[in-house]
Amino acid sequence: MSTKPIALTIAGSDSGGGAGIQADIKSMEANGVFATSALTAVTAQNSEAVTMSFNLPDQLIAAQIDAVASDFDVAAAKTGMLSSSLIIKIVAAKIEAHGLYPLVVDPVMISKSGFKLLEDEAISTLRERLIPLATVVTPNAHEAEMLSGIDIETVEDAKEAAEAIYEQGPESVVVKGGHLRGQAEVVDVFFDGTQMHSFVAPRVDTRNTHGTGCTYASAIAAHLARGSDLPIAIERAKQYVTAAIRHALSYGRGHGPTNHFFHLEPDRIAEALAEQGRVTAA
Repeated sequence: MSTKPIALTIAGSDSGGGAGIQADIKSMEANGVFATSALTAVTAQNSEAVTMSFNLPDQLIAAQIDAVASDFDVAAAKTGMLSSSLIIKIVAAKIEAHGLYPLVVDPVMISKSGFKLLEDEAISTLRERLIPLATVVTPNAHEAEMLSGIDIETVEDAKEAAEAIYEQGPESVVVKGGHLRGQAEVVDVFFDGTQMHSFVAPRVDTRNTHGTGCTYASAIAAHLARGSDLPIAIERAKQYVTAAIRHALSYGRGHGPTNHFFHLEPDRIAEALAEQGRVTAA
């Protein structure tokens, strides 16, 4: 009987399927782990906009985490949309109680359409309660500005922000460079208190980037669950999300989703099955 490591995502739902907990589950499974989940909020959204959001009851959020952690051997966890101070406090307490580490914290704050996914007053709670628990926190440039108070326009700015966020207590920080324009490459800056390292990939010319942050953070969590050291986990996740963007799907009238299972497209499966048949026949 085959087994896979188990990862847990604690995040909000995306009815459009490209981001949120749907993207987390797809990304985790595509990167070789069994994905479990605890839902924090339900959003109405598509490729163009988030139009409504509803937080699940606090007790239900806590009960989901308890249910998973009490029965499954969770090898890594990842957080996404935690929209209020109370939800952040509940999730942080459950992470500590169940020892849900290594932990990837994706500090989701705002959608591409400008819909707030994190209450303003909850940012300080995020800094104080959740970020210090993180093995790695993965803000994009906008989120890193909000957490660090530093305007980010260049890679050097991102490095300064990474150092400032590190001072808030996580083991490490990755400031993602996808929102930094005017560069032929996407440079993500990693800092763990001793080393500053850049993860670099070619910039893909596409508007179909919905859910890339969720996908990236979840892939990191998956590789940590599989036992990879953190820099290796980030490197493999970076390679995966870049390929998923390169094979992105042009669905909807807005920003289409990344293609989480690009490697399982019918032609590739047919080729693999044909090769398997040839090997079996031999």
